Amino acid sequence: MAIEIREHVPGKDLRAFIDAGYEVFRTDPAWVPPLEFELKERLTPSKNPFFSRGEVTLFTAWKDGRLVGRCSAQVDREHLRVHKDATGFFGFFDTIDDDEVGKALIAAAEKWLAAKGMKRMRGPLSLYINEEIGTLIEGFEHPPHIMMSHSRTWQDRVAKASGLDKIKDLYAWRFQIGKIPERALKAWKDVNALPEIRLRTCDLGNIKRELDIVMDIYNDAWEDNWGVVPALPDEVAKVAADLRLILVPDLAFIAELDGKPVGMCITLPNVNESIADLGGKLLPLGWLKLLWRLKVKHPKTGRLMMLGIRKELRGVRKYAGLSMAMYVEIAQRAQRLGYEWGELSWTLEDNRPINAGITAMGAKIYKKYRVYEKAVAGA
Repeated sequence: MAIEIREHVPGKDLRAFIDAGYEVFRTDPAWVPPLEFELKERLTPSKNPFFSRGEVTLFTAWKDGRLVGRCSAQVDREHLRVHKDATGFFGFFDTIDDDEVGKALIAAAEKWLAAKGMKRMRGPLSLYINEEIGTLIEGFEHPPHIMMSHSRTWQDRVAKASGLDKIKDLYAWRFQIGKIPERALKAWKDVNALPEIRLRTCDLGNIKRELDIVMDIYNDAWEDNWGVVPALPDEVAKVAADLRLILVPDLAFIAELDGKPVGMCITLPNVNESIADLGGKLLPLGWLKLLWRLKVKHPKTGRLMMLGIRKELRGVRKYAGLSMAMYVEIAQRAQRLGYEWGELSWTLEDNRPINAGITAMGAKIYKKYRVYEKAVAGA
């Protein structure tokens, strides 16, 4: 049967696009259905600040009247401003086990991006690099952590059949809370002995101010990393509003040097652990279960989402152990709160300094994700 591709307008007509996830992952025990209200917000221009800097369209694939896949296509004007590479993006690339479905969806996204003047397409990014990224290629048996993607075992094959080539692999690490390596513990002790260094807990009463500090450090520390685009003020404000309910004070801290913020660490409780059985719905009683699980029972896992220091401290021998000390600090805090293990994600496959530091903490790679690229036909 011929494959039909339907286009959907963000903020409207979202039901089929959301339902495609249920169709693709129906028999996957590791998949965690995202909360539908949150997904709808991400795909609605008035709710997601990404739409102030980008354009998005949505596609679903149908075969013999059955919903069999989905894909988005988007142009990020901020990415184009920073990188000047005429690259557009695709995301939410989920299909049944059928190469032809993937080909049809990628072709639709490619045609749309070509009309926008893009010369190449990259993804999956849903919707941009600061959200979910990559197709899972290893670790399918493990449920996704908060704000991390999940894929079926065949999705990498479907991507390749659709003309997509690997451009970068990403790692997710598993760190078991417990004994800390002696070398790392020594770095923590040495840094804490420096009177000018302070690791202070974020003040959630002033979360907007604190996240402004965090994102300022992020924009500096990650500036030269592959594909990174600085976070804009409206995005920081949205993150502050979203994290107010779930952020645990002791799992977010800022490193100060003589009172100046020079480093930060943000770890989120793994909300996916608390919503896995809710089927994407908070009504009628799902919100009560979620609140109890977050605030009373507490998740046993978390995701170390950001840890970094300003570029000015790199190469300063006196503070060479600061990053390692911050890893130890967050591990100790998580242990006191009863966490059992954490995911550190994501890191680039070729970021040797970061990967070496995580390895020195005793963490192991337990998932890999792949990002693809393709020249846009006719560009």
